[in-house]
Amino acid sequence: WRVVGMRAAWRQVALLQETQQQWRRAFGTRHPTLPLVVSEEVAAAVKQDRPVVALESTIISHGMPYPANIETALQVEQTVREHGAVPATVALIDGAVHVGLSQSQVERLGSGKEKVTKTSRRDMAAVLAKGGLGATTVSGTMIAAHMAGIAIFVTGGIGGVHRGAETTMDISADLTELGRTPVTVVCAGVKSILDIGRTLEYLETQGVTVLTFGKSKEFPAFFSPKSGFDAPESIATFEEGARIIAANQKLRLGSGIVVGVPIPEADAADAAAIEAVIQEALREAEKSRIAGRDVTPFILKRVADLTKGTSLKSNIALVKNNARVGAGLACKLSEIHRASLNRRSMHTDTRSRHPTARPSTTNNGSVSVIGGAVI
Repeated sequence: WRVVGMRAAWRQVALLQETQQQWRRAFGTRHPTLPLVVSEEVAAAVKQDRPVVALESTIISHGMPYPANIETALQVEQTVREHGAVPATVALIDGAVHVGLSQSQVERLGSGKEKVTKTSRRDMAAVLAKGGLGATTVSGTMIAAHMAGIAIFVTGGIGGVHRGAETTMDISADLTELGRTPVTVVCAGVKSILDIGRTLEYLETQGVTVLTFGKSKEFPAFFSPKSGFDAPESIATFEEGARIIAANQKLRLGSGIVVGVPIPEADAADAAAIEAVIQEALREAEKSRIAGRDVTPFILKRVADLTKGTSLKSNIALVKNNARVGAGLACKLSEIHRASLNRRSMHTDTRSRHPTARPSTTNNGSVSVIGGAVI
């Protein structure tokens, strides 16, 4: 009876463990103290120092129309995988910050069937407390990526200083987040609907390292590879960029890095034509009294409408290109970390095999007392 009972108990334990593993594969592992759920795949990759790339979710809920939004999100994840890294899309779902989403979670964000809140640093606590869905902006994704131990994040374009900010004070929280969260953001530059020159000045004030990927220092303007403004530095290879990221980590500056990746020439939109469309969309936004976080989604949608989908095709192409570059940087950064760990391990092993002082191997039973006192 005892043997049968024990066997039944062990079967129950095995069944419970299998159920827990299935749950973790489907929904991730919840952090013991933070409201953070990291998918099993992402958690394993971070733990093993394998390359991981964080991805935002606002592009799913607010950046593109359905079903292109869901299709693009899944294609971007696949691009990251094809180039050797693990994708980790971020969103707030039912009272927790999720890092690494399932396909059903991506579809839930992009279907339009539920209310999805555009979630920056300012909004995270409220969205988390209320439950429901929150799609993370650049700012929100950086915070979640840093919580999960992910150093590189890919997006379309970062927010910035809005045109007319000298009177409206409309400056994206992405910029201040870059000044205080050590995550590298790979993007196609600043969205061209913004004031690019002032945005670069603000990033300098925040102490953010700004790089362009390629031979030219000219900072990209989202739909166009040219903005008329230069970044302080450019990087020609993944290794060069990864070394700068690693140096930033070693210095513990606490600030992020922007890597501006020019959209491929074949996918670029005509700069003059796009600028004319943007000006028209800005006038419509002002006339309709659209302000704050609603401005960018409105203008991107109007630009897509006014260009008859041309800008949407460019948007999809540049995000995929950014994913390729982000994955390349993540792979090289992982190599640098592993090489550094191996060097430290070899150094420690050498010291253990050749200590500076060896204990005496003779033991005659006597005891030596140094600095002792008899009481």
